[in-house]
Amino acid sequence: MASPLPASLLLTLAFALALATGLIVKFWLATRQIRHVARHRDAVPAAFAQAITLAAHQKAADYTIAKTRFGLLEMAWSAVVLLGWTLLGGLDLLNRLLLGALGGGMWQQLALLASFALIGGLLELPFTLWQTFRLEERFGFNKMTWRLWLADGIKALLLGASIGLPIAALILWLMGAAGRLWWLWAWGAWVGFNLLLMLVYPTFIAPIFNKFKPLDDATLKARVTALMQRCGFAAKGLFVMDGSTRSAHANAYFTGFGASKRVVFYDTLLRQLNAGEVEAVLAHELGHFKHRHVLKRMAAMFALSLAGFALLGWLSGHAWFYTGLGVQPNMAAPNDALAILLFMLAVPVFGFFVAPLPVRISRQHEFQADAYAIAQTSGADLSRALLKLYQDNASTLTPDPVFVKFYYSHPPASERLARMSAA
Repeated sequence: MASPLPASLLLTLAFALALATGLIVKFWLATRQIRHVARHRDAVPAAFAQAITLAAHQKAADYTIAKTRFGLLEMAWSAVVLLGWTLLGGLDLLNRLLLGALGGGMWQQLALLASFALIGGLLELPFTLWQTFRLEERFGFNKMTWRLWLADGIKALLLGASIGLPIAALILWLMGAAGRLWWLWAWGAWVGFNLLLMLVYPTFIAPIFNKFKPLDDATLKARVTALMQRCGFAAKGLFVMDGSTRSAHANAYFTGFGASKRVVFYDTLLRQLNAGEVEAVLAHELGHFKHRHVLKRMAAMFALSLAGFALLGWLSGHAWFYTGLGVQPNMAAPNDALAILLFMLAVPVFGFFVAPLPVRISRQHEFQADAYAIAQTSGADLSRALLKLYQDNASTLTPDPVFVKFYYSHPPASERLARMSAA
C-alpha cells in the first residue's frame, strides 16, 4: 500500500492547483467581458438611446476594455510575484537575510513585515503609475500631478508605518505571550483597532490627503438636512471634498462611526448633479443605514476575521504550513511574522472561489437602498443621477452577465434602472 503524501506536499499541490485554476477562471471571465463589451460597442442599448450618445457609449466600452486588458497583465504579474514569495522561496530568503542581520526577536519580525510591504509596493509601482498616468489620463479621468502623487505616496508610507507597525507589534506580542488562545486576544485587538480607526478617520486621517470644507450651498444644505431628519439620521456635518484634484470620477459617501459620522460629497459630484439628484443619491446612501447594511457588513467582517485568526492560530503551530508554502521555519523560535505573511498570501488564492457570494449580497443591498431612496425622494431624480454618474464615470452599459456575477458589487445600470422603472 502506498504511503500517504506528507501534509506539506498536499498543501503545496492544493495551493498550486487553486492558483492555476483561479488564473484560468479569471482569464476566462476577463476575455468574456472584453468580447461582450466590444460586441455591443457600436449601438447604444434601446433603453438608453434617448439619454446616452453613441460617443459616450463607445468611450465607456473602450475604457472598460482597456481596464480589463490592463487587469490581465496585473493578474499575470501578481501570480508571478506570489509564486516568487512562496514556492520559489522569496519570503524564506528575506527571512533568513533579516535573521542574519538582526537575529531573532520582535525587531526582526517587524522588519520582515515592513520589508515585505515595501518590496511588494515597489513591485506594484509600475502598474500603479501606468494606471494613473496612462490609462486614466487617456480617458480624461486623471487630474493628479506627479508632485501630488509623490506627496500622497510619502504621506501613505509614513501613515502606514505609524499606524501599521504598532498594531503589528501588539499582535506579534500577543502571539508570543498570550498562550494557546492568543488568536482570540489578537482578534479582539484587531477589532478594537478597526473601530478606533473608523472613529478617528474623518477628523484626523482623511484631511491628510484631501481638503474638506462645509457645504455652503444653502438650498442644497437645507434640502439634505430635511432629508436626514425625515430618515432619522444624524451626522456631525456636511462636507465637500476636493476630489477633482486627483480624479474626474464623482462620488458621495458616509464616513466615521457613531457620533463622528460625516456626509462627504465630491466636488465633482456637485458639479454634475442638480439639487434633487444629489438628494436622491444621498437618500440611497441613507438606505444602507436604514437597512443596517453597514452594521451587517461589519459583523460579517468581524466574524470572518475571527475564523481567520482561529485558523491562523492552528496553522502557525504546524511545520507543514510553512514548508508547504516554500518556507523553512525554525519551530524552536517564533515564526509569527512568517505565519501572518504566508496566511495573507495563501487565503486570497483559496478565497477567490467564494467571491461571487459577497458581491451578490452587495448587489442585493444596492437594490434595497435604491428602493428606500425612491420612497424618500424622487425616483426620476435618482434614475437621472445614476445615469449621469454611469456616463461621467464611463461605466459600460453592456457588461458580460457572468463577469457581473463574479465582480460587480453594484448592479449594472440596465438592471438598476429597470427595477426603478418597475417600482
